[in-house]
Amino acid sequence: MSQFFRIHPDNPQPRLIAQAIQIVKEGGVIALPTDSSYALACRLDDKDAVARVRRIRGLDERQHLSLLVRDLSELATFAMVDNRQFRLIKSVTPGPYVFILLATKEVPRRLSHPSRKTIGLRVPDHAITLALLEALGEPLMATTLILPSEDEPLNDPEEIRTRLEKQLDLVIDSGACPREPSTVIDLTGEEPVLVRAGRGSLEPFGLEAA
Repeated sequence: MSQFFRIHPDNPQPRLIAQAIQIVKEGGVIALPTDSSYALACRLDDKDAVARVRRIRGLDERQHLSLLVRDLSELATFAMVDNRQFRLIKSVTPGPYVFILLATKEVPRRLSHPSRKTIGLRVPDHAITLALLEALGEPLMATTLILPSEDEPLNDPEEIRTRLEKQLDLVIDSGACPREPSTVIDLTGEEPVLVRAGRGSLEPFGLEAA
C-alpha cells in the first residue's frame, strides 16, 4: 500500500522531502512529478527496486532507464561527453530532455544498454524532483510513467494512486503534470538522432518530428 504525500510544487516542504528520501533509501519505488509527465524512480544502486520499476513499466533490459541528475556537474561521472555534446546539453537544461550518451564505468551494468553501453541522462526542471536529488545526494534511476499497452504517460497523482497503490511505496502529489513524455535525443553519433518526440523542442538539435 503506497503512501501519498502532498508536496508544494514550487516550495517543497523539507520534512516531506526528507521522508520521501527515507522511503527511497529503504528500497522504495516512488512516483514523482517532473517537467514533463510523472515518472517512476528509485535508488540507482538498488537492484530489486530497479527490477520492480521494469516490471511496472513492462520494460526489458534492452530498453533504457534514465538517471535524473541535479545539474551538469554530475554528468561526467556517469557519461562520456565531448565539448560539443556538453555545450548542446547545457543549452537546453534543465528541461524535459533525456540524452542517450556513452556510459562510464560508474554506471551499474544492469542500467546501461547491454550491447551499446549507453545510458539516458536527464536534468529535470521541477522543484520537487530537484529537492529530492539534493537531499539524496546522488542521482535517481527513473523512467516515464507509461503503463504497458498504453501510449500516454500518467499525469494525475490520484489516478496513479488508484491504479498503482499496491505496486508503489510512495506517490507524490504536486498537482497534475503535462501529459507528455520527455524528448529523447541520442547524442552518441556525429549528429543528434531523435529517439522519441516529447515536450522538449527539437529546434536546438536541428531535428524535426517524424
